[in-house]
Amino acid sequence: MALVELKNIKKSFWLGEEEVEILHGVDFSVEKGEFVAMMGPSGSGKSTTMNILGCLDKPTSGTYMLDGKDVSDLDDDELAEIRNQMIGFVFQGFNLLQKTSALENVELPLLYAGIPRKDRHAQAEKSLVEMGLGDRLYHVPSQLSGGQQQRVAIARGVVNKAPILMADEPTGNLDSKTSDEIMALFRKLNKEDGITIILVTHEADVAAYANRIVHFKDGMIQKDEQNGVRR
Repeated sequence: MALVELKNIKKSFWLGEEEVEILHGVDFSVEKGEFVAMMGPSGSGKSTTMNILGCLDKPTSGTYMLDGKDVSDLDDDELAEIRNQMIGFVFQGFNLLQKTSALENVELPLLYAGIPRKDRHAQAEKSLVEMGLGDRLYHVPSQLSGGQQQRVAIARGVVNKAPILMADEPTGNLDSKTSDEIMALFRKLNKEDGITIILVTHEADVAAYANRIVHFKDGMIQKDEQNGVRR
C-alpha cells in the first residue's frame, strides 16, 4: 500500500463567473521511504498538488489516500490533526517567527501536539543539534544566515518524527553552495532516517538529489521517471 496516493484529483476555482480548472485528473502515488521531486514551470500545477498532498487544501474532486486513510473530505480541524501527526513542512521563505529563538521555533509543532514543556525543549534541542545548530539555539532568525534559517525550518519539520517531509522550493532563497548543503541534508534524512520526502522545485540540479522526478505541465503529470543519479 502506498503511503500517499492521489486518484483522479481535480482542482478548480472560480474567476468571476468562470470556473478555471488547475488540476485535470492527477494520479500520483509515493511509497514509504521514497524521495520524490515534482518539477514544472509556474502554473503547471505542482504547487497546487503539493498543497493537497500536505492537507493544506482540498481537491474539488478525486480521492486522496494518506497512509490508507481517505482524507479527501475531512474538515479543517481533522486535516490540521493529520498534518501534525503525519507531515513536516519546509518552505522557500523559511516561515520562522522572527522574534522567537531557533529553539522556540522548532518547539512549535510539539506545542500544538500538547507535548509537555520539558520534553518539547529536549526534543527541539536534539533536532537542532542534529542539524549542526547546537550553538545557535537561542539565536533569532535575523542573527542566522539563510542556510542556518533553513536548517532551523528543517529541524522544525522533523522534530515531531512525522513520516513525511514536504518541501516547497526549499533552496529558492539560497546560493548554490548552501543549496547543495541543504539538499545533501535532505538526502541524509531520507537515507539514514527513512523519512519520505516530497519536494517541489523548478531547478534540475535540485531535483537531481531525488530518486524519482515527476514532471508537471498544464495541470497534468507529463512524465514520471526514476532518477539514477546518486550524490
